[in-house]
Amino acid sequence: MSKSAKLAVLGSINADHILNLAHFPRPGETVIGKQYTVAFGGKGANQAVAAGRAGADIAFIACLGDDAIGERILAQLAQDNIDTAPVETVSGEPTGVAMIFVNGEGENTIGICAGANAALTPACVARHQQAIADASALLMQLESPLESVLAAAKMARASQTQVILNPAPATPLDDELLALVDIITPNETEAESLTGIAVSNDDDAARAAAVLHAKGIPTVLITLGRRGVWLSEQGKGQRIAGFTVKAVDTIAAGDTFNGAFITARLEGQSLHDAVRFAHAAAAIAVTRPGAQPSVPWRTEIDEFLLQQG
Repeated sequence: MSKSAKLAVLGSINADHILNLAHFPRPGETVIGKQYTVAFGGKGANQAVAAGRAGADIAFIACLGDDAIGERILAQLAQDNIDTAPVETVSGEPTGVAMIFVNGEGENTIGICAGANAALTPACVARHQQAIADASALLMQLESPLESVLAAAKMARASQTQVILNPAPATPLDDELLALVDIITPNETEAESLTGIAVSNDDDAARAAAVLHAKGIPTVLITLGRRGVWLSEQGKGQRIAGFTVKAVDTIAAGDTFNGAFITARLEGQSLHDAVRFAHAAAAIAVTRPGAQPSVPWRTEIDEFLLQQG
């Protein structure tokens, strides 16, 4: 397969422990929940699964613990059309864990223990340099050590592999890393953390995008939740509306968007069409509970888009 069609994803793998509550507990308060589930998550894995199910030719660079849940996750990733050869099992470390509360409005609060994800060091990334060199795009997030994200971005730049960064969760980033990024996909909170501009309307989004362009990033996508996405190419911006659906929970909606978006781009779809394709994938995901269980397959995304006309 030509380099042009390959994707590498570098990132985190977590076991998500999800509890549904009427409202989030205040300090000292106990709230009785319902529907406790353990689902497979982690931003890296979610985005890899979204790309794999959407039809990408994808290799995933990540670390798992040497525990039973790690084995189960590895088997599941393989079923999601992902090349798991670059997934390392780390002895003596647990697989990463996320504790997630979901309230009655479908909003979530999350606490994370990195576990084996902390072993995704620059040395580990270097062992999988070939997977980055063979890919035409590298998709990353910020649940992995920052020095490893930077190391991978440098390898990608040296191999003419496009770098897509989903700067989540919100973390201060050096200009050195931002200058290596070709496409950045923050949400409003992350855009504000990177630019200092609070994004509450299209004008704010355009100004935040301008700051990111000035740091050397050619393409900026600011995800605006229900309002869609602000897409800015070299300073020319437009808002691309999303699809209105009844949300059950928003867990992994952004991850689904990112994985589907880059899959469409690697197939040669225009930025505008790739955003619409990603909107469709995310719209399906929010109608279903959980992280990876909510991620749609390609046939579902295509059918959803057909229904939209």
